[in-house]
Amino acid sequence: MELAISYSRVPLRDHHVSIFRLHSYRPFQELHASILKYLTRLDHPAPRGYTKGCPVLGGGPGRAVAAVFGDAQAVAFLANILGGTIDVLAYSAALAVVSGTALAGPPYVSDDPEPTDYQHYEIYLFTNGMNARDGTGGASGIDFNYGAAPDLQLTAALPIAYESPTAGSTVANLGNVELAAKYRFLHQAEIGWDVAVFPRVFLPSASARVGETHASLLLPLWLEKDWGSWSTFGGGGCVINRGGDSQDFCQAGWALTRQVLPNLQLGAEIVHQTADKKGGRASTGIGVGLRYDINENLHLLGYAGPGVQNAAQTARYSWYGSVLFTF
Repeated sequence: MELAISYSRVPLRDHHVSIFRLHSYRPFQELHASILKYLTRLDHPAPRGYTKGCPVLGGGPGRAVAAVFGDAQAVAFLANILGGTIDVLAYSAALAVVSGTALAGPPYVSDDPEPTDYQHYEIYLFTNGMNARDGTGGASGIDFNYGAAPDLQLTAALPIAYESPTAGSTVANLGNVELAAKYRFLHQAEIGWDVAVFPRVFLPSASARVGETHASLLLPLWLEKDWGSWSTFGGGGCVINRGGDSQDFCQAGWALTRQVLPNLQLGAEIVHQTADKKGGRASTGIGVGLRYDINENLHLLGYAGPGVQNAAQTARYSWYGSVLFTF
């Protein structure tokens, strides 16, 4: 016969526990309630390695099936009472499918409020660019992220920027180095949304021909909500951008993604920016992105899309690609 399966999500500080139950087996409904009661009493930080994995317990008919995220004591407890085996699966393969938690941020222009896991690293080797009427420009470099504390991510990006004008020679040099800190102060378990601030400082570039020769500061707010295999995130902020013919401007974006396969996420977004130079024009663009997880530690990301407002003057099309290392 067919079995009706549902699950419950229990907040465990900054982690979540998803307990699946088989409604056709009455004894496991009682077991389900006992498990939830036990797990809500756990009150210690997750050990290193479990926040990036999805320990899955259980197995065939007649057993409760549970997925526990972030707590080794709960894993051992459930394995003991269920007699199940433990398989640590890649975050991207199991967590997104079983619990509905989705990865966001790059490759999209819109960012997300989820910081890098505590004492873990996310390192992007990236390239990006855009084409407009007066030429093509972009950057390649490294984007380094570290989980310095629960809900706190520190970021440093080192780009080698290039400009290839329609009339003139191509030039490349160190672009605007970025220093940033992301802090998530609200969680989905509390209000249904993750919310974070992510201020970024952009240092002056090394050359007047690439990037900006003055410092600027981005002050954004980012939100995210996950359900099932879907995730939506976005927000925006304004940039203090004063120097030369530059001017302060604001930007906003919103994205929607879906985990279509255990190791493949697809998405789309729309972004808008007011003019960043005196006499300049606002821009709006759309794009599609993907993330492919080769394994737990190696990921490929890509993005491309056209401009739809003042495209000739701002960006006819733009792109992004990166290799992401997580550990």
